[in-house]
Amino acid sequence: MSQDLRQDNHPAAAESGLHEKGLSKGTVGVLGLVVIGISSIAPAYTLTAGLGATVAEVGTSLPAILLAGFLPMLLVALGYRELNNAMPDSGTSFTWATRAFGPMIGWMGGWGLVAATVIVLSNLAAVAVDFFYILLAQITGHPEIAELTTNLWINIPTTLVFIAAASYISYRGLNATKAFQYGLVAFQVAVLLLFAVMAFTSNQPFDQTPISLQMFNPAGVESFSAFAAGISLSIFVFWGWDVTLTMNEETTDPKKVPGRGATWTVLLIMALYVAVSLGVLYWAGVGTTGLGAGNPDNQESIFAVLSGPVMGPLALLMSLAILSSSAASLQSTMVSPARTLLAMGYYKALPQSFSKISPRFMSPSVATFAAAAAAAAFYVITRLVSENALWDTITALGLMICFYYGLTALACVWYFRGELFASPRNIIFKFLAPLIGGVVLLVMFFATAFESMNPDYGSGSNIGGVGMVFILGVGVLLLGVVVMIYMRITQPAFFKGETIKTYKLLK
Repeated sequence: MSQDLRQDNHPAAAESGLHEKGLSKGTVGVLGLVVIGISSIAPAYTLTAGLGATVAEVGTSLPAILLAGFLPMLLVALGYRELNNAMPDSGTSFTWATRAFGPMIGWMGGWGLVAATVIVLSNLAAVAVDFFYILLAQITGHPEIAELTTNLWINIPTTLVFIAAASYISYRGLNATKAFQYGLVAFQVAVLLLFAVMAFTSNQPFDQTPISLQMFNPAGVESFSAFAAGISLSIFVFWGWDVTLTMNEETTDPKKVPGRGATWTVLLIMALYVAVSLGVLYWAGVGTTGLGAGNPDNQESIFAVLSGPVMGPLALLMSLAILSSSAASLQSTMVSPARTLLAMGYYKALPQSFSKISPRFMSPSVATFAAAAAAAAFYVITRLVSENALWDTITALGLMICFYYGLTALACVWYFRGELFASPRNIIFKFLAPLIGGVVLLVMFFATAFESMNPDYGSGSNIGGVGMVFILGVGVLLLGVVVMIYMRITQPAFFKGETIKTYKLLK
């Protein structure tokens, strides 16, 4: 298909050389964005993977930590909305940080987004495969089938099949994505709410813990170290809403619909998380033995442990919900790195082959399958090295998420610096909200990086006395620096500001 692309109508886009890239236009409205956003966050997956670890750090302060992690996310989302209104572009963090701070910082913002999403794809696939075999065991009545996931020669090929299927559905474009997502998202939300209701109405809670206002007080967390670890995990469970913005060029109104979709996604997820987390605390307590939510043996998948005692025969629904959540998110999350890689290829920050669009489906082709291949390779390598290394990536993801979200929020403040005090609205949405959100996330990035150097952080795995979480999180970002230097040498046009111009404050 010819890529005779017109410039955006927005003056800033015209000045900077931002272009549409041939993606299918007018495909998604606010409801579709919210559905895909919730699917990308994957509440059933993120809660089963993150709740236990968070409880282990902060105990009954779980709701407070969720709120503390939610607030900077909401503030950052407001800044994202302003940037999207000014520069609707599928490159999001990459494009906006480039316009605000220049090519090198913008490139690293794009790398942070792509690296985080590619790594989480491997985790999503791992959880989907685990619950695929658990579900088969429950349906057939043969519990030994659930153990097949521990056999690497069965687990790895099955995981690769899941990743390949997800990438193919994503490649077929957003119409296929929406159709696949609506039912799966509604189902997993309904099951999570059912779990919360059954936990509160149970006649025999394991360790009944009364709900109190103190649970919502962040000051109740015992130490800053525990607070930082809790916030990092909390940010992980909210992460994924920004996929709604990477689809901005494909929405019915690129300047309004993506921001509304992102805001509604974050608010709805917060309400769901509070309901489920309170249900877990009320029924299981925070003890470190038995079915307690603080038991280290329960942290890898809290719902795999609690769904049976809480839901009885309906536990089958939870297994199906987590499987569908992981599989659906595996596919919807593929949307984000594919469109960022598309933009990076289009603006010559990566090889131009990444900018290829499918003439049939009007979706990224090379970028989609490159993201899938990277996720598959990461999964195989980490799973062969150590299962702990794979699960440590969940905590390491918090580092990368804080990095690129914080960077993008500050890009909002700097990009709009000439008009920050032009109106009360600008003061709130273009200055205070993104500034506070961005600073909080970057402080959490450095605090978590420092704490994660401790060999006891995360799973306790370490190399040379340095924690595996630090090695994975910071190591991936440093790999990005190496790739960026290589691209600057071999493909200098982007780094010279020839493809995206840095915003200059008009005097």
